[in-house]
Amino acid sequence: MSGMKDIEKLIRENVDFFNSEEPFEGHFERFSARLEARQFVAPRRVNITPHLLKAAAVAIMITLSSLWTWEHVLSPDANKMTLSEVSPEYREVEQYYVHQVSLMVDEIEGIWINGQPEDKQILMDELEEMDKTYEDLQEDLKANPNDERVINAMVEHYQRKVEVMNYILSQLKEIQNNNENQINNENYETVRL
Repeated sequence: MSGMKDIEKLIRENVDFFNSEEPFEGHFERFSARLEARQFVAPRRVNITPHLLKAAAVAIMITLSSLWTWEHVLSPDANKMTLSEVSPEYREVEQYYVHQVSLMVDEIEGIWINGQPEDKQILMDELEEMDKTYEDLQEDLKANPNDERVINAMVEHYQRKVEVMNYILSQLKEIQNNNENQINNENYETVRL
């Protein structure tokens, strides 16, 4: 830092000497030519296309290997097989029952508005237990894809689940009707008084 102060001091002390001298002839032309030469030199272009292609290839390989690993190793359904994988006829059967069960679950949840939360949880736990039984059947089907006994057991499971849910719905509707009748009777008695 003191070197800079020394140079600055030297320049200030000799200002007249520096201002009296002129640069050599042609200095400004040479300086301008050098500046222009630098302006017209095209910047060196780096071609990144090969690098991008390599990166894309690596990304595709990683994606494909991840998908394969998920599908064949990590997927929770890797060791299960559904009815729809057996044949198109069973796919229709499975879609029908899955749709029926879904509609019934929605209806149960709609009716259950005035029900006890504990009762609803017990019911949902029972339905989940039925689903676990079905998952066991899916694993059996994966191990024995052509075993008619397993396929029939899966269809019967759906039938039984729909029957149970129909029974639950009818009971819930009956309870709901009884509750509504009781409320209506209480309201009638209150109005009559």
